[in-house]
Amino acid sequence: MAFLEDGNHTAVTEFILLGLTDDPVLKVVLFTIILCIYLVTVSGNLSTILLIRVSSQLHHPMYFFLSHLASVDIGISSSVTPNMLLNFLLERNTISYLGCGIQLSSAAFFGATECFLLAAMAYDRFMAICNPLLYSTKMSTQVCVQLIVGSYIGGFLNAASFLFSFFSLLFCTQNRINDFFCDFAPLAELSCSDVSVFVVVISFSAGSVTMITVFVIAISYSYILITILKMHSTEGRQKAFSTCTSHLTAVTLFYGTVTFIYVMPKSSYSMDQNKVISVFYMVVVPMLNPLIYSLRNNEIKGALKRHFGRKTFS
Repeated sequence: MAFLEDGNHTAVTEFILLGLTDDPVLKVVLFTIILCIYLVTVSGNLSTILLIRVSSQLHHPMYFFLSHLASVDIGISSSVTPNMLLNFLLERNTISYLGCGIQLSSAAFFGATECFLLAAMAYDRFMAICNPLLYSTKMSTQVCVQLIVGSYIGGFLNAASFLFSFFSLLFCTQNRINDFFCDFAPLAELSCSDVSVFVVVISFSAGSVTMITVFVIAISYSYILITILKMHSTEGRQKAFSTCTSHLTAVTLFYGTVTFIYVMPKSSYSMDQNKVISVFYMVVVPMLNPLIYSLRNNEIKGALKRHFGRKTFS
């Protein structure tokens, strides 16, 4: 039942997700592609977590953060991908009112947590390159745990603002969401109540997360760049910069796609574009992160060779 009558008030009890396309052939193609991406995402990130746990050579703060980043990537993808795959198989994909709120807050939680983790990883690289003698003290286990807990708390607060705003909205007769998941913007368009206050709340919450983390990343890499340029050894410069390239690539992919969504003009055409870009940063980027770190990181490649070589010759 999509609507619930309560006297003169009609409330929405479920939403219809319009998804990415209505073309049956394209649905099959997209289902196959996205299923493969999701399987690679889960297996790749789980492999990263497992490798970091079993390899004593990777028991450093950088990889401690990376293991949590891999967990969050699985969470981001899993918050939307299974339901999207279902959308390709069903002619009419519905999601309950409560389920929609949970999906919205889950995406907000994992998205914000990833931002804070990327900022923590930038701070870690800053300490490693700019203050190498104090690195073990400044990035102790206690400090790393505090940064991880702080990242999850930041994600929780962001998710709470999304969840509060969602349950404060009234939905009367419109329940067709022009997206593949419950995002706040299309939900606000469906609401029959005044959404201006909640749009400000969401903008402030998401904007604060973005500005704080971008500021930390920008300041960290400004000092890193200055330190690298001051190095006299070319080999030292290359070694210092190589420890940052994987993280910089991940930051560029994540923030680049998110920024592209919010700077685009509001129009029916841009909404379709936004859906494609949302697929990229919520489905494709979580798959790319383990590939980026494994292909561009010598320590991870070395750990892979050691473990695969040990299994081959055992």
